[in-house]
Amino acid sequence: MTDSPYLQVALPVPLRRLFHYSLPDTCLTAPHTGTRVRVSFAGRQLVGLVMGESDHPGVDEDKVKAVDAIIDAIPILDRELLSFIHWAADYYHCPLGEALQTALPVLLRQGEDASFEPEESCRLWDLTPEGRGLPETPLPRAPKQAELLVYLREHGPTSWQTLKEQGFSRDPLKRLDERGLIATADPDSLDHFSAEPPLALNPQQARALEALAPGKFAAHLLDGTTGSGKTEVYLQAIERVRKVTPTAQALVLVPEIGLTPQTIARFRRRFGPKIAVLHSGLTDRERLNNWVLAATGRAQIVIGTRSAIFTPLAKPGLIIVDEEHDLSFKQQEGFRYSARDLASVRAQRLGIPVILGSATPALESLHNARAGRYHHLQLTQRANSQATPQIIVSDSHDVPASRGVTEESLAAIGSHLASGNQVLVFLNRRGYAPTLQCHDCGTQLQCPHCDARLTLHHNPRHLHCHHCDFQRPQSSHCEHCHSHRLVPLGLGTERSEEFLKANFPQTPVLRIDRDTTRSKHALERLMAQIHSGEACILVGTQMLAKGHHFPDVTLAIIMDVDGGLLSADFRGPERMGQLITQVAGRAGRADKAGQVILQTRNREHPLLQLLVHQGYGAFAQALLSERDITRMPPFAHLALVRADAPNAEIPQSFLKQLRQQVEAAALTHKVQLLGPMPALMEKRGQRYRYQLQAKAESRGALHQFLQALVSAIEAGRWQRALRWSLDIDPQDMS
Repeated sequence: MTDSPYLQVALPVPLRRLFHYSLPDTCLTAPHTGTRVRVSFAGRQLVGLVMGESDHPGVDEDKVKAVDAIIDAIPILDRELLSFIHWAADYYHCPLGEALQTALPVLLRQGEDASFEPEESCRLWDLTPEGRGLPETPLPRAPKQAELLVYLREHGPTSWQTLKEQGFSRDPLKRLDERGLIATADPDSLDHFSAEPPLALNPQQARALEALAPGKFAAHLLDGTTGSGKTEVYLQAIERVRKVTPTAQALVLVPEIGLTPQTIARFRRRFGPKIAVLHSGLTDRERLNNWVLAATGRAQIVIGTRSAIFTPLAKPGLIIVDEEHDLSFKQQEGFRYSARDLASVRAQRLGIPVILGSATPALESLHNARAGRYHHLQLTQRANSQATPQIIVSDSHDVPASRGVTEESLAAIGSHLASGNQVLVFLNRRGYAPTLQCHDCGTQLQCPHCDARLTLHHNPRHLHCHHCDFQRPQSSHCEHCHSHRLVPLGLGTERSEEFLKANFPQTPVLRIDRDTTRSKHALERLMAQIHSGEACILVGTQMLAKGHHFPDVTLAIIMDVDGGLLSADFRGPERMGQLITQVAGRAGRADKAGQVILQTRNREHPLLQLLVHQGYGAFAQALLSERDITRMPPFAHLALVRADAPNAEIPQSFLKQLRQQVEAAALTHKVQLLGPMPALMEKRGQRYRYQLQAKAESRGALHQFLQALVSAIEAGRWQRALRWSLDIDPQDMS
């Protein structure tokens, strides 16, 4: 038996401590730190991670349970990653066990082996010698098979999972296999990949690439206008790192699943199939397989969404965060971390460079660049030397709510379609109409669980709360006065689609929002239709604004830019400026001139005018000046204590008592407290939400205060119906 018989185990429970377990009698040596064990806890079996050993359990030794099973022969998380997650848990004041769970794929949380078990979807397909011998335009009578042959010729060995993501079905795959034109690829063929050659860099791109020093930590903010070729800089930065260390891996973070197919395709053309993908759209087995490929170094590049920042890397060489400004990088529940911020921390701890790329950098990133903490690399010209789009501000005061499009916008749509181009119409509001109102008494249909109106949807026809997901059939009469005259008010993407189809009956109208892309691969199919180059109108929400390359879109119309200008959230104007700039950047990206129309009821608003005439840089500088005057982030640091319960009195009472208990600590650490106050939407999902805000100019002082605050919460006895959370550096103040 070891001299230190007690194991310190982190468990996935909301308690900020480690738990002591003894070794089973059959175990002669203690498992290493980072090894999973199965233990009994509060009448249930849990999988935890060993964090160390202890001679003293801190409780009566008779009460210490033995470990039920040691799952791993070797640690599944190395000391570097364990230390990094421990740091992140401390910074975000999250229980270590919960933070560690976030870093593990679901199957590992359940105790499965950390091994690669290829599924059918992971098999690689490639052309046979017979398939390679076909002419450039093969099988004219079988277009689907021909399309698949051309794809494999261009991309080399490709998994069935990737082929599905590209819109291919099983039938052409089966037919080509039967004809002997394709076959399962030998794994050795991965090393025989014909890479797409790198593009020539313009002087700005070349200077940005030259600033990268492999094997040395530095944070680079790649601030490049839309279409400036940031992705090409990423690709050549990876090549630069791999020339120094051929086995080096790159971790690439993207904000959401919708961007991963096009990102993967671009990286595969350059680097081949040795790419691991990590996002929530994968099966549990696919996710574990890719996690193992990254951990063992078999994957050269790891592309993933937010949680991929915790992926183990055998030979880390570079971290890239694309669209670094995006709110999706901030986890909004549970372990409330920012993947963008953690990317810089992990790169520093690993001693490797990190690139944060965006056409509209977050104000925090710009502030860090101007303070010298980041290298500010600017790309001000488009990669194809095309001029930036012309921006027109269109007054929408007199536009009927049933159409939403101004006469100026309608004429522009017709003109661009007549030239054979594509048009993007952006409206960040899905459904048919934001509310249904009684014409006689003015009553609007409300969600019974939230302080929100029910959104009217036509396909299928129903009323839907987009906050708590409550749904019900559409009413035939007013519940207040029983009138049958119910009128849809306002505009959603469904209604916009209907109006545009009626006005342009000969042109396909493609709606892209959460409703039309709900089924698997629906987004990929829509994207394939857009990239066919056929004249069409795209109507969609924020899904269209992020990082997509639409070479045939020459006109972008933003139907309502006023929401951000009038937002109650201090970050509202920043989000508005980013959204406008990102959507505008979808127009004129190839060799055609672009045009952007902003529809607004506040044409003379100074921030809007600044953005239109001087660009995002000047706009961001004005917002930074405002933040400096008001001492808001990034010139101060925030934390939010959120509390909710079925009764409004419970969270109010909790936060009032908490404020009284920590008032002295706030004075000591020079922390300003604001609240308790109701959230912007007080009632949501049948729970009343309140919050207490803490602000300090010193990050260290804020965290010292928060330690006292968390201790006060955990020492108190609160009602069982209460839920509370602590959000460090909150990005959403609602």
